Amino acid sequence: MVIETLPDKCPLCGGNKKGGKTTFTVDLGFGVVVVRGVPATVCSQCGMDWIEDRIASKLEKIVNDARQKHLTVEVTTLSEAGVMSEVV
Repeated sequence: MVIETLPDKCPLCGGNKKGGKTTFTVDLGFGVVVVRGVPATVCSQCGMDWIEDRIASKLEKIVNDARQKHLTVEVTTLSEAGVMSEVV
């Protein structure tokens, strides 16, 4: 299901939602993937964030790649231009 427009108010606290960035973290059990600078809609009051489907697809690819490579820690920055990666 694709949502065309998101409500302007946060459903959790009623705060205003606006465009911003978030950090996405996944614990793979054997390691961790951290993606910084993820475009998201963020509540200005409670900080809850929402990630669009097309961005979530990119995140899923990053996580699957890290899982296949069996990386211990991968820190990545996501931007519209591409993905910059630093494997630790």
